[in-house]
Amino acid sequence: MSVDKIKIKGARENNLKNIDLEIPRDKLVVFTGLSGSGKTSLAFDTIYAEGQRRYVESLSSYARQFLGQMEKPDVDLIEGLSPAISIDQKTTSKNPRSTVGTVTEIYDYMRLLYARIGIPHCPECGKEISQQTIDQIVDKVLKLDTGIRISVLAPIVRGKKGEHIKEIDSARRSGYVRIRVDGNIYDLSEAISLDKNIKHSIEIIVDRLVISDDIRGRLADSLETATALSGGLAIISVHEGEDMLFSQNYACPEHGTSIEELAPRMFSFNNPFGACPTCSGLGIHMKIDQALLVPDTSLTVRQGAIKASGWSYVEGGTIAQMYFEALAKKYKFSLDIPYEKLPSKAKDVLLYGTKGEKMTMERINEYGSGTYTTDFEGIINNLERRYKETTSDFMRSEIEGCMSANACPQCRGDRLKDISLAVTVGNINISELCKKSVVGILEFIKDLELTERERMIGDRILKEIDERLGFLQSVGLDYLTLSRNAGTLSGGESQCGA
Repeated sequence: MSVDKIKIKGARENNLKNIDLEIPRDKLVVFTGLSGSGKTSLAFDTIYAEGQRRYVESLSSYARQFLGQMEKPDVDLIEGLSPAISIDQKTTSKNPRSTVGTVTEIYDYMRLLYARIGIPHCPECGKEISQQTIDQIVDKVLKLDTGIRISVLAPIVRGKKGEHIKEIDSARRSGYVRIRVDGNIYDLSEAISLDKNIKHSIEIIVDRLVISDDIRGRLADSLETATALSGGLAIISVHEGEDMLFSQNYACPEHGTSIEELAPRMFSFNNPFGACPTCSGLGIHMKIDQALLVPDTSLTVRQGAIKASGWSYVEGGTIAQMYFEALAKKYKFSLDIPYEKLPSKAKDVLLYGTKGEKMTMERINEYGSGTYTTDFEGIINNLERRYKETTSDFMRSEIEGCMSANACPQCRGDRLKDISLAVTVGNINISELCKKSVVGILEFIKDLELTERERMIGDRILKEIDERLGFLQSVGLDYLTLSRNAGTLSGGESQCGA
C-alpha cells in the first residue's frame, strides 16, 4: 500500500501547541513564518528527530551501542515517515555567557568606547573620580592603626599570560630583593618558573614599613618609586589584612575608591578584571528553591516530601533517615504529618540546620548499633556547599534540579563590577546602554553630546557601532537588546544576527 502523506498528530516539541498536520510526500515543502513561530521545532526537532530515531532502531544492537539511545520527540503519532537526513541551519552559541552584543561583536566596540571616552565615578557617592596625588595616598595610608606592618608594591604585571622572564630579570637587575607572584612572595635570588598558559599578577616589593608618625617621608619616596615602575599604580599590602590599590590616575577624594587606567577588559564580563566577583559575570546566582526542594507539601517527610540529591527519606539506615529522626526527636515534631503542617521551627532546622546545637544520632546496621552527637548544617546549606565544592558534572546537574536562577545580588544582573558600572558615556553606563533596543541605541548615538576631544577619539568607534546596529535594523531585528542571552534567540534571529 503506497503512502502519499506524512501525518503528524499532537506535536508539542518546544513551543509547538499540540499541532496536527499532513504533509505530502515526494514534494518540496517549505515552512514559512515569523522567527520563533516553531518552524525548526516542527521540521527538525519533531519530524526529522523521529525519522532519525527510527533509522537508528533499525540498526543492529552492535551499531546502536556507538550511537546511543535516541529519545522520542514529544508527539502523539507520526505516520508515513521514512529514514531521513537533515541540513540544519546555523545557530549561535548556547553558552550562557554569550549575548546578542558579544556574538555580533558590537559589544567589543562598546567596551572600547567606554575605555577611551568613559567618565569614571565613585560607586559609593556617584561623584566623578579625579586624579590622586602621592600626598593624598600617603594621608590615606597613615590613617591605618599605629604598629600595623605594610608593604609597598609596584604591580608590573596584572592578569596576563606568559612566563614574564624579562620583567622578573629586570626587577632582579634593578636591585630589588623580593616579588609577589599571584599572592605568593618569592626571593629574586631563586629561580622563578611560571606557567605560560596561566594569567599571572606580579608585584615588586619596593619597601616594608610599620605604620608610625615618622614614616611619611620614606612612605612618599617608596610610593613615588612604585608608581614610576607600574605607570601610576601602587598597592599597599596590609599584613593580615586586605590589599589597598591606589592610582595616580583616578581616585574618589571622599571614599578613597581608586581604579586603574580605563581599559576594555574592565567592561568585559568574560574577564576577571571586569566580571562581577559574586556571579563571575553570568548575571545570575543559582540558589536552592524551596518550591523545587519540597514540590508536594502534602506529603510527609517519611513519604519523601523532600526531593533532593541525598536527602530523600529511605528506610535502611541511610544518613538522611538518621538525621531526620534525630531532628524529630530533639525538636519534638513528627515525620508522619504533612510537611505543610510542620511547625516553622521544624522546617527551619530541616532546611537551615541546628546552628551549632548538638543532637544525638543513632546508627543501626547489620553489625549492631551505636550513638554519637553532632550538629546539622541544614539541607539547603548542605546542597549549596556541595554545589560549590563538587567537581562532578553529574552531581552539579542533580543539585541544579532543586535550584532556580536569580539575579545576582551584587550586580543585579548587570554582570560587571561596581567600578565598571560607575563609568558613563552620555550619563549612562554600559549595561544600561545594552539594555536598550537596537533602535534605542541608534537614537542614543544620534543625540550623544561629546566634547571636541571626545568626538575626535570616539568618532570611528561610534561609526562602526552605528553601521552594525544599522544592519540589525535593516534585517528586522530592531527590537533586540544587546544584553539578551544568545541562547534565547530563534534560529532565524541567530542567522541574521550572526
